[in-house]
Order: sequence, then structure tokens, then C-alpha cells
Amino acid sequence: MKTPIRFLRQLISFLLIVGFATQVNGQILKKLGKVAERAAERTVERRVDSETSKKTDEVLDSILEPGKKEEQQVPQIPPMDGGNDPGTTGNPQGTNSPVGNGGSSGVKPIEVYSKFDYVPGDKLLFFDDFSNDFIGDFPSKWNTNAGGELVTIGDSPQKWFELKSGYNIYFIPDVPKLPEEYTIEFNIMALGLTKRTSSTAHLRVDLSDDQKFKEGGNFAQAHIPFCQYSPIGITIENRINNKREIYSTVKADIRNEIVDGPHVSIAVNKERFRLWVNEVKYIDVPRLVPSGSILSTLKFHANNFKDGEERVFITNLKVAEGGLDLRQKLISEGKVSTNGILFDSGSANIQPQSMGIILQISQVLQQESGMNLNIIGHTDADGDDASNIQLSKERADAVKKALVEVYNIDPNRLRTDGRGESEPVGDNGTLDGKAQNRRVEFVKQ
Repeated sequence: MKTPIRFLRQLISFLLIVGFATQVNGQILKKLGKVAERAAERTVERRVDSETSKKTDEVLDSILEPGKKEEQQVPQIPPMDGGNDPGTTGNPQGTNSPVGNGGSSGVKPIEVYSKFDYVPGDKLLFFDDFSNDFIGDFPSKWNTNAGGELVTIGDSPQKWFELKSGYNIYFIPDVPKLPEEYTIEFNIMALGLTKRTSSTAHLRVDLSDDQKFKEGGNFAQAHIPFCQYSPIGITIENRINNKREIYSTVKADIRNEIVDGPHVSIAVNKERFRLWVNEVKYIDVPRLVPSGSILSTLKFHANNFKDGEERVFITNLKVAEGGLDLRQKLISEGKVSTNGILFDSGSANIQPQSMGIILQISQVLQQESGMNLNIIGHTDADGDDASNIQLSKERADAVKKALVEVYNIDPNRLRTDGRGESEPVGDNGTLDGKAQNRRVEFVKQ
């Protein structure tokens, strides 16, 4: 009976304290309240940490272990067109295979591009692979009314510009005023796409008469879809003097290309607008662009992506004046020079997107049966003279090999030469100048 009596005495003492010490009791309750509040905060923090860790793990899994979750569709790092330099440099990873080889698993052999008829402009207006900018910064050669930053993905040394998604958000590269005839090329990448990605998620390419952050009274647009559950198609739209003339969606199932990270090419020849995704031409509209070269500004706009889950990136933006038919120039003048034939960095492996130019050269040789050509390779001033001479010769040989093996041109009609860095046409101290110097010439013998 001692234990219940002791307990009873303690209970009576406690009740007396509660009854006669109101002020003390109030202070105790306040302290208990603060303790409870801190406990609640810690619980919330633990929940937040848990959710953050979960999301972080999902992102890391998507990058380091793509395909781990059946629903998630995350691309591998794609072959980069242009690499650290435009022109005839190319992919620093060397993922594309040489002419005549089948290539590694998942990489299309160059023969797939044998009918690719895109020809890039020959006068460089703008190029940016962000090599001169720091990771985490907004790129120095762009403008926006929102925000964005440069990132790396996985182990790739390539820098990517992450575009924020949102209504009326624009990203504007510092491209000089667009001429009447020009070409645009870039690589895009998406992470976090699933079967639930919206049918309205898209990257829009704008050509506009407004230099800032509006659509403008005159524009031409292409909407590149990122939806994965259905083939949405590519939408094109224009406005001429504030009046819509064209709004249509062209049938295009590019879901696999989007997941793999495609190369996009656009050619504007006065009013004509053409668009390719990798080697396939999907858009060819003769009068989409308002006449008179009034669309002076290039803009990018990403919209309807889930914030924090679906991410869109761009790199290797190249804008060049021209994109004209090289065939007539070669026939009439007996010589053409182009920096549109691209190679993997430091190698002679031709980037398959370059085949449009080589196709045109082959067509001239097939038509002009008596014509023989000297193919001359040129490099920029990076590296030593001897190495550049050797590299330029190997690149000329690679172009000859493509003409012979892909287009069945008689090898006896083709000579090759390498001039290295000895005949610059641009300033090797600038990125644009280096791009101009990396070129291939075709000279009638």
C-alpha cells in the first residue's frame, strides 16, 4: 500500500502547486508551447528534407541512371553540333562516326543524312556555345525579361543554357539585324519529360519586328512540341501588319528525337521558311515570313513545362547569312568556300548535319561530268602549325571520302589539300573569326 499512498501524496502536492501558483503555471505553459512549436518546426524541416532528398535522388537518377523508372523518359547526352566551336570543329565528345562506319549504338550513320538538303549560311552572324561564360551565370551574349543560367549535364563538358518556362518570357541572343536570307541552327535538350508532359509544352522560335519582349506586329513562329503521349505536330504561325495570315499544325511525330536531344535547322530565304529536325524537313512554307526584311530579331520562348520537373536547354546557336544554292556559284565561278561542313573537335569525323553541302557538290559533279575538283581544308590558329596542316588535310580527305562512298563520285576526279592556319579570312583572336577560318574550299581544276 506504500506505493499508492506515495502516488496520492505526489498528486495532492501537484494539485496544490497548480492551484496556488497561477503565475508560475502560466510561464510553464508558455515554455511548453514554445517547445511544441519548435517540435513542429523540426517535424516540418524533416518532411521538407525528406521531400528534397527524394527530388534530388530523382534528378540524379534521371541523369546518372536514365531509364531506371519506367515512366521517366530522360535523354542521354546527344551528339553536339558545333562542340566548343562553330564551323568545321564539332563535337568535343566525338560521338558521331566517320563516313562509311556504322557508328556506335543509338547514333545514326552518316548515310542517313545523304538526302539532307539543308545548306547553312556562309557568313557567320552569331555563334554561342557559352564557352566564355561561367556555369551558374546568365550568358553574356543574351537578354531576357525573366532569368536563366548556364549548367552542365552529366559528365559532358558542354555548357547548356536552361530556359525558364512561362507566359511572355523571352530569351533574345545578341544577333545583328536579320537579313533577308539566313540560317539558324541549335541543339536542344529536355530533362524530366514523361507521359504526363503537357500537349501544349513547346519551345517557340520567333522571328519578330519587336526587339524586346513582345510578339510584335509582324512575326513568324515555329512551335516545337515536347509532349510524349501523343504526336502533337509542329505549329507555325505568322502575323503581317497585326493580321494573322497563317496558323497551322504540320503532322510530325518527333517524340523520340526530342528525348534524344535533336539538332534543329532553319532556313529563311526572303518569304520562304523551312525547318528541319535532325535530317528530316518538316516545314517548307513559301510565304510565311513578311517581305522586306522587317523581322529583325530572333527570340526563344518556352511555355507550359512543369516548374522544377520538366527542364529545357539550348546550346550551340549559330546564325549565318546566306544559305543559298552553292551549285550555281560553283559552276559559274569555279570556286566555293564554306564553313558549314562541321567536324568533331580535333578530328576529321564529319558531323552528319553537314551533308546538305556535300550533296550539292555531288550534284554539280554528276551534272558536269568533265569537272574535277580540288578540296582544300583550313583550320583556325589553335594548336601548332604542323598539327593543323595534318588536320586540315585529313578533313579534306574525309569530304572526298563522303563524295566517293555516299554519292558514288569517281575518286580520280577529286584532289585534296590541307592549308592549316596559313590562310585566315577572320580574326583568330575572336570566336567568330575562328569559325570563319575553319572552312572547306572546292576549287575547279
